[in-house]
Amino acid sequence: MSTHRKHLTRRRLLAASTVGVAGSGAAVAAGTGLLSSASAATFGHSDDGKNHVIDTGASLVFKVSKSTGDLTSLVHKGKEYEGYGGKHSHVESGLGASTVGIKQAGNTILVSVAHGTLRHYYAARKGQNNVYMWTNKADTSFTATRYIARIKAGIFPNEGPDSWVEAADTVIEAGDVWKKPNGQTRSKHYSGTRVMDYDHVGYTTGSVGLWMVRSNHEKASGGPFYRSLLRHSNDGGVGLYEILHYNQSQTEAMRFGLQGPYVLAFTDGGTPSASLFAKNLDTSWVDGLGISGWVGKSGRGKVSGVGLKGMNADYAYTVGFANKDAQYWAKAASGTGAFSCPGMLPGTYTLTVFKGELAVHTQEVKVTAGGTTALNSLTISGDPSTAKTIWRLGDWDGTPGEFKNAKLMTYAHPSDVRASKWTGNVVIGNGGEAASFPAYMWKDVNDGILVYFKLTAAQAAAAHTLRVGVTTAYINGRPRVMVNDWVSTLPSAPSQPSTRSLTTGSYRGNNHTFTYNVPASAWKSDTGQYNVLKLNIVSGSSGSAFLSPGTSFDCMDLLA
Repeated sequence: MSTHRKHLTRRRLLAASTVGVAGSGAAVAAGTGLLSSASAATFGHSDDGKNHVIDTGASLVFKVSKSTGDLTSLVHKGKEYEGYGGKHSHVESGLGASTVGIKQAGNTILVSVAHGTLRHYYAARKGQNNVYMWTNKADTSFTATRYIARIKAGIFPNEGPDSWVEAADTVIEAGDVWKKPNGQTRSKHYSGTRVMDYDHVGYTTGSVGLWMVRSNHEKASGGPFYRSLLRHSNDGGVGLYEILHYNQSQTEAMRFGLQGPYVLAFTDGGTPSASLFAKNLDTSWVDGLGISGWVGKSGRGKVSGVGLKGMNADYAYTVGFANKDAQYWAKAASGTGAFSCPGMLPGTYTLTVFKGELAVHTQEVKVTAGGTTALNSLTISGDPSTAKTIWRLGDWDGTPGEFKNAKLMTYAHPSDVRASKWTGNVVIGNGGEAASFPAYMWKDVNDGILVYFKLTAAQAAAAHTLRVGVTTAYINGRPRVMVNDWVSTLPSAPSQPSTRSLTTGSYRGNNHTFTYNVPASAWKSDTGQYNVLKLNIVSGSSGSAFLSPGTSFDCMDLLA
């Protein structure tokens, strides 16, 4: 099976393991669509003293607190869905005292919430069972940017890697990672899906579905491969998230400005209509609402590329765009590498071509309002896989995907009963080396893994460069190498996220390559003897078990 097919299989397995998380494209375009009302409901709004009450004229009536801006009620077909643990649905962890207003313009009702410099908006459209939302964050007065919809327990199935039962399961890490009696692990972190791979997340009973349809994430942070909280369920209730900035395995600074719309949508049990997805959504109706920071279609531009030269057919390629104010991405067509990214805010961006999740080309590109920036074929020149090697362990793709336990680690804890032993000495040339080598290494768990290999007389007579690629690190864990009796210097720690990562479903940090210049004197001169490469994790910090210094591997090779 080709590497590309392996990666496709891996993504399908992860999607199958994550209940209610759906991918992009044609697979989800056949959803059941928006619900039509069979009732005589009247579109409009009223006031119950504490809340603005909005009737969508379909099957949904929702309430917004006049004092806090919390979403305090979601009644669908006469049934209340909102609230758990004494809390309601809200921005961040709740704004507190806020100024809340409401207005109706034709077929749209808009609720505006002001708290300090932050603005949040809810909108209803006549005849639709959707709550449209926007959040405009101007500064760091809040440390995260998220919306959490809190849903009552017992309505939707409590199943999946992001579900647990507090009465029966045991906390094993930081209050948010749980182990079931059968040894499997669960956490709100274990939705296991990259931002670019889903349009919506939610739950269904088969007859009713409740979904969070994500925005385009232009004001979010972390890039197309970022993983964060999407949903969770336990015996206390259900959470659905739109995470725009969250300080968990975060690689970028917070972006500011208006983000949205994202949509809380009810269906008759199927997936949301593809017309709600950010890439398809008609937002012309938003233009006249007066939402602070809103930029309509006419104020945006587009980048189109003819293609990419130098692609490896075994890999998927993504073209990303980022500056301090916005981020976007587009999938490159297989074969040609052609790409198109519409709906971009004007500005100058760094364009990055990713092979898998590894940056292999960068350049600047300028976007103008109402214009299309056309690019000729881009030539990829930064792929480390093109170098000639004596041996290579894994693939240069910015992920640990070929290594042992990598597939499981985006939706389970390393201590999970389903994980293979984290040991993994390998012999180059025996076959299946990558699958036997651990995706992660920790100082307190599996330090000192060995790689055995032989060299010809000519190879042993020369110095060689050893490359070790990593994708992230926990508390500055990094590899120091020993080749036979030769010991490398202590490598400097690259910039990496400062939070947990390897235990919370993410290998995504800053890809980095450590380079070691191994002298000829280090090798075994007898061609019949194995050379032994030993890997040790070093760090100035300490920890225990799976919270000791550690790193995630991308690839390792010895250059010819």
